[in-house]
Amino acid sequence: MSEIIQGPRHGCALGAQQTVVAIERAIPILHAGPGCGSKLHRGLSLAGGYQGAGYAGADAIPCTNMIEKDVVFGGTDKLRDVIEGTLKIMDGDFFVVLTGCTADIIGDDVGSIVSEFREQGVPIVHAETAGFKGDAYKGHELVLEAIIKQHLKPAAQIEKGLVNVFASVPRHDPFWEGDLNEIKKLLAGIGLKANILFGYNSGGIKALEEIPAAQFNLVVSPYIGLKIAELLEEKFQTPYLHYPVLPVGGIETSKFLRTVAEFAGTLSEQTEKFVVQQEEEFYHYIVRAADVLTEYRLNQPKRFYNINDASYALGFSKFLVNELGYFPIHQFINEDVPEEYKDAIEGYFKELSPEISSGITFTQDGGVIEDKIRSIKALTAPLVLASSWEFDIAKEISGLHLSVGLPIIDRLILHHTYVGYIGGLNLVEDIYTRLLSKNRE
Repeated sequence: MSEIIQGPRHGCALGAQQTVVAIERAIPILHAGPGCGSKLHRGLSLAGGYQGAGYAGADAIPCTNMIEKDVVFGGTDKLRDVIEGTLKIMDGDFFVVLTGCTADIIGDDVGSIVSEFREQGVPIVHAETAGFKGDAYKGHELVLEAIIKQHLKPAAQIEKGLVNVFASVPRHDPFWEGDLNEIKKLLAGIGLKANILFGYNSGGIKALEEIPAAQFNLVVSPYIGLKIAELLEEKFQTPYLHYPVLPVGGIETSKFLRTVAEFAGTLSEQTEKFVVQQEEEFYHYIVRAADVLTEYRLNQPKRFYNINDASYALGFSKFLVNELGYFPIHQFINEDVPEEYKDAIEGYFKELSPEISSGITFTQDGGVIEDKIRSIKALTAPLVLASSWEFDIAKEISGLHLSVGLPIIDRLILHHTYVGYIGGLNLVEDIYTRLLSKNRE
């Protein structure tokens, strides 16, 4: 690295271990130095709302624990031994070998070792996920790419209504499981069966092997998942729909559902009835809360900052502007966004509403974020939707702080979601609960 980053938050590409752990009964096998897996678990799971270890995560992850001797003589024999031991001792349905910096720097031929086991019928793939290749978002896509290229086979037939969903990054997004489950429920309401791939009761290896049978792929993100959808289109001729905005609240969720239903061919009187019913219930609760939402004496924030990944920053910004009447000050995108997507993301923030846009800064450096915020003279105390790193700067500017992105150390997150109609209500509850509590301090 050419510079020091203050307040790191998204780990390295080897954080892809969290993606593997999120697949039911899948086991990651690390070909890396000692301590890498444990540190990534603490940074991405424990500091992500205390998510826990999962089926085979944290200190249960097998690792070759490469040392100096392996750098000199190579570590492929040790890797073979660790894979053999894992297969004997651990009860898994799917195995993914992930390489760290040491293995990739010395050029260990991991592919040939993994191929030996695949030829024996072991469901195993490998991905080169050295830390210098990018952050954990990059690692997530490398794992999916490995599964598609090394394991999946064409489907005997396409299942109408089956949709592969690529949205919240599992175990890296603190709200991933709640978000993905909510998307599944919403899609069911418009006549579609969501193949979620990750989380409780998602299907594990069976869900992975159903990917080629989908009618289409759905990418719900400004850019994460796009390359995967393009790869699936190339390999299996599966079309895809890219919806760049994480749907939060009434307006965006209704737009999302109608867009997906039209693409899928399920737009009908029945699906429209579902959308209208969900929307009416959402606004019932918003109207019920009108007194507190408009209470002047609470010194409510009128403006906001987002310090988060592109998906959440955009979804929250659209909701706050179009449904709560907040005005954006500035937004910070803090994952390692590839250059080819930056212009498009900037364009999304220029179109938050017909009359309102927001400037954004791409940076992973907490020091840059804090300096930028200090340089802006906000007219009122702002809402700061950020991480636990931003406790101090929010206090310094008398802002209302809510932890919604990595790292989160002041909340326990189990099944919470910010997606959909329910997610919009949850965000309103969380913001105003924090506001009411602050006024009691």
